[in-house]
Amino acid sequence: MWKLKLSEGNDPWLKSVNNHVGRQFWEFDPHLGTPEERAQVENYRNEFTKSRFLTKHSSDLLMRFQFARENPCEMKLPMAKVRSEEEITKEVVDTTLRRSLRFYSTLQAEDGFWPGDYGGPMFLLPGLVICLYVTGALNAILHHQHRQEMCRYLYNHQNVDGGWGLHIEGSSTMFCTVLSYVTLRLLGEEMDGGDGCMEKARKWVLDHGGATHIPSWGKMWLSVLGVYEWSGNNPLLPELWLLPYLFPAHPGRLWCQCRMVYLPMSYLYGKKFVCSTTSLVLSIRREIYTIPYHQIDWDQTRNLCAKEDLYYPHPLLQDIVWACIHKAVEPLLTRWPFSKLRQRALDSVMQRVHYEDETTQYVCLGPVNKVLNMLCCWVEDPNSEAYKCHLARIKDYLWVAEDGMKMQGYNGSQFWDVSFAVQAILATNFADEFAPMLKKAHNFMKNTQIRTNSSDDFNDWNRHISKGAWPFSTPDNGWPVSDCTAEGLKARILLSRLPSDMVGEAIPADWFYDAVNVILSLQNKNGGFASYELTRSYAWLEMLNPAETFGNIMIDYQYVECTSAVIQGLKCFKKSYPGHRKKEIEACMVKAIDFIERTQQPDGSWYGSWGVCFTYGTWFGIKGLVAGGRTYQNSNSIQIACEFLLSKQLVSGGWGESYLSSQDKVYTNLGGGKSHLVNTGWAMLALIEAGQAERDPSPLHRAAKLLINSAMETGEFPQQEIMGAFNKNCMISYSAYRNIFPIWALGEYRNRVLLQ
Repeated sequence: MWKLKLSEGNDPWLKSVNNHVGRQFWEFDPHLGTPEERAQVENYRNEFTKSRFLTKHSSDLLMRFQFARENPCEMKLPMAKVRSEEEITKEVVDTTLRRSLRFYSTLQAEDGFWPGDYGGPMFLLPGLVICLYVTGALNAILHHQHRQEMCRYLYNHQNVDGGWGLHIEGSSTMFCTVLSYVTLRLLGEEMDGGDGCMEKARKWVLDHGGATHIPSWGKMWLSVLGVYEWSGNNPLLPELWLLPYLFPAHPGRLWCQCRMVYLPMSYLYGKKFVCSTTSLVLSIRREIYTIPYHQIDWDQTRNLCAKEDLYYPHPLLQDIVWACIHKAVEPLLTRWPFSKLRQRALDSVMQRVHYEDETTQYVCLGPVNKVLNMLCCWVEDPNSEAYKCHLARIKDYLWVAEDGMKMQGYNGSQFWDVSFAVQAILATNFADEFAPMLKKAHNFMKNTQIRTNSSDDFNDWNRHISKGAWPFSTPDNGWPVSDCTAEGLKARILLSRLPSDMVGEAIPADWFYDAVNVILSLQNKNGGFASYELTRSYAWLEMLNPAETFGNIMIDYQYVECTSAVIQGLKCFKKSYPGHRKKEIEACMVKAIDFIERTQQPDGSWYGSWGVCFTYGTWFGIKGLVAGGRTYQNSNSIQIACEFLLSKQLVSGGWGESYLSSQDKVYTNLGGGKSHLVNTGWAMLALIEAGQAERDPSPLHRAAKLLINSAMETGEFPQQEIMGAFNKNCMISYSAYRNIFPIWALGEYRNRVLLQ
């Protein structure tokens, strides 16, 4: 059986800045479990497979099964339900909250975080498998059980038409269908394997034009594997890193998630690296194209992209730029004396790759650049310590659930989840009853704050200050995030107001000051806050976005979520430390409030860039304005935001927003008028913050009734559709949200609606 291990690190190639606190990974133990327990796990898997076309999201049943054995939950409180004609009582809400919190406490690790699935995107796992195949480490790193679970995952998330979507709920794309098919072949599946699934996948690819129509990221991976030619790629010049930083298109000015992916890609392109040709590689060449491989005109394939994948079509200007570089510049750079410039550029790129690896303990910023960096280290030196350190960190990205083994979109969402969970627990006013949860969470937050900058010369590596910030996951990742820092600041300040014997000792004031320093340094001239860094260049750079599949990736744009979180965090800080940088904080908040008001949509909503979607953004919009001193009475923005939310409430009393809202930028309900408990929680929290209870509490009563009646027998809330988003077009799983936001919303409802 598989076993989840937490905050451990016994590999000699592992490095950590906090003794691995927050680390989560799975290992297979052939001796673990009784026959009955193994049968139960197999039943979870079979049930998911049976309903996979209706229920796309796993429920982390393997983790819950393990925790139920290790930390059983004795639920003595009876379930509470409210009939349609009944009014909600305080007793019913209290019972629901206590049951939910009691169960949620059993999912908390001893180190204070809540482990969970952060999967969803379907293009992550193929990169890892291709990399390990290319480096010859596939079977050594991914044992039989790994490969079995990866195949299970891919088959479980294959669509009815035979293809795979960009994410687990998405319609089929060439990008993920080709990569998933190739991955299954590398994992040992035969051409006609999977009870016809492989044949269906191959048919989908060929019916849609073949693998020449895969988007640019796919072209790069296939080129590395040797089943696509580098001449069919648009240029990824490593020489761009040698340009002066003043140049607006210098890669160091790009959004970090973009530049850290194209950095190692440019190394592989610059070397035109291709793995050794094997019989399997030759076979795949024959399987995924509509004409023989040697007859393909690769120059004509550079800009091909299947219509199913084309979220961001290349502007004509971009195609002209790539064509000129491809035909005139690239040939020169491969010939003497310009080849010396190419080698200098490659050396510079690898220095940056090593800097990223070493300052993130080989976790790296995210899964795409982690795998690419690992491959670059192997290409540079197959026996290098860097490559061995990379191998030791692979398991940090792998997660096992009843749907199989997936690759996560980060090494977890540990800190982000904890910062919200703390606020949710405090909102219930049951802090004294659940003090052990808060104390453990508080210790985790102490152990997760970043205590140093990435290096003394971080500016030379295009990094921002990080001392005092909080990361999204763990400090080993080490990248500071604006809203994580703001939410962490808020949660830590709230905890510091409770007795130390209940939640533990507060951190020194200097640590709070460091967090505020990071936050203030991240405000842009327009008042808004981006995700990781300042916005370093101009929106027109998006015309050069080479990734047909994603939108808004070139620069770090400002977001309502990040800006709102900052206002809330600084307000909380100012109350506890009124004299520290008072004028700067007040000026920052004024500009941030103005940004939120200016970015509101005409219908009263805000577009949420990191969650689905308008309910998420509008929750943050309202929370930020209220924290900044606006009220329903004096703010037209809050008034029309409330009207927007109320107009989207469903007959059931809840809200239910589809991921299509993020993709299409138009509010879209889930199919069949279905409610989603997380959307409902966001909407409730926003309306309560805006004083809806004083005007007409009936929408809140209806929503609360839905949440109460949706609680499961165990006390927790069910997993529903995917709720995380990024780059407009891709979705990701925030598995902790299913419990955090119903608890938070019911807690606020109890204390600000029922008891007022």
